Order: sequence, then C-alpha cells, then structure tokens
Amino acid sequence: MALQPSLRPLIIAGQATAPHTIDLFLDFVCPFCAKTAVTIDNVIIPLLSSGGKYEGKVKAIFRPHPQPWHASSTLTHEAALAVLKAYPDKFWKFSSSLFAHQTEYFDVPTSTQTPVQTREKLANLAGEVIGGEGVADKIKDLLAHKTSGNGGNAVTDDVRYSVKYARQNSIHFSPTVLWDGVIEGSISSSWGEKEWTEFLEKKVSV
Repeated sequence: MALQPSLRPLIIAGQATAPHTIDLFLDFVCPFCAKTAVTIDNVIIPLLSSGGKYEGKVKAIFRPHPQPWHASSTLTHEAALAVLKAYPDKFWKFSSSLFAHQTEYFDVPTSTQTPVQTREKLANLAGEVIGGEGVADKIKDLLAHKTSGNGGNAVTDDVRYSVKYARQNSIHFSPTVLWDGVIEGSISSSWGEKEWTEFLEKKVSV
C-alpha cells in the first residue's frame, strides 16, 4: 500500500519490502482500537518482527484515523505524528502508551480543557514515555500553531494526508483492517493469538 516517505515509520512491524501488508486504521480514543493495540504488541509484532514466523513476509502499517465526533481525537493523532516526526523510532512505543492512557482523552475529561492544554498534556506524556531532556518541549513546539490564523501546525499536513487516504479508501470506522489493500471484514478487535495465527496461515502465500 502507498505510504509517503516521511511517514515510513508508520510501518510498525515487519520489513518495508514484505510482499503482504496489514493496514490498521485506528483511532487513539476508540476503546476497540485500544484492544487491537494490545494485540499488536502481544501477537502481531512478534509474528512479523525478527525471528517471527512471518518475518520478511508481512508488514503492518498503522494508519492514523481520527474520528471527528470525538473532540480530542485529532489532537491525539497530532501528538503521535509529532513523535513520529521528531523521534520516529519511538512512534509505536508512544502510540501504545497513548492507547493505554486513552480514557484521559475521552470527551468528558477533555471537555474542560482548551486544545492548548490537551496538547501540553500529550507532549508531557511523550516526555515521560520517550525520556530525555527537552522531549516534551520539542513536541510542544511541533504542536504549536503557525503564524497564520488558520495555518495549522508542523504535523497538519501529515494529519491531512492520513485523513485523505482513509477517505479515498472508504474507511468509515475504527478499527478497520485491510489485507493486501482490501478491507477484511472478518478481523475483529477481539481477535487474539489463535485467530491471527489461523488467519495468517491461510493468507500468507510467499
């Protein structure tokens, strides 16, 4: 599947040259996506990474899919894309942690915060997850608005690309999973090792 070069770190498991592709359209404030994230950590990454059964055969791509009916969804995706830009090797580590903390960014907890305050909270989370001096400040800088009144920030173009990509592929809800470019409706957020193992055994043809 297509992926612009600057977003190559969205490949969270497997080799970029792997012939098969799993596209995972996920939203950071979707509870079902949080379940999928746990499975990614415990099942998918081990199967596709070095030493895994499908090393070199399958890659998994995280597709940011903000849901506009959740006010903080775009803000959480901005933060993840800021981490991807500044610390690409830490993208999935931060994303996994963000899923674990997702209830802090649900509608009610963020309803009394300004967008600036929510972005600051997300930047501080990045600082805790990544560690090191100046991490939070760097993420805050990337999330700060540009000088023009409606110019967005340093990752707005990446958010725009992600949203356009999902729309042109008719992705309407999360999680949605594609296998080799086609929506695979059988895949569920409740899938564990057994289901994914059986699926890959049937689908991998190389």
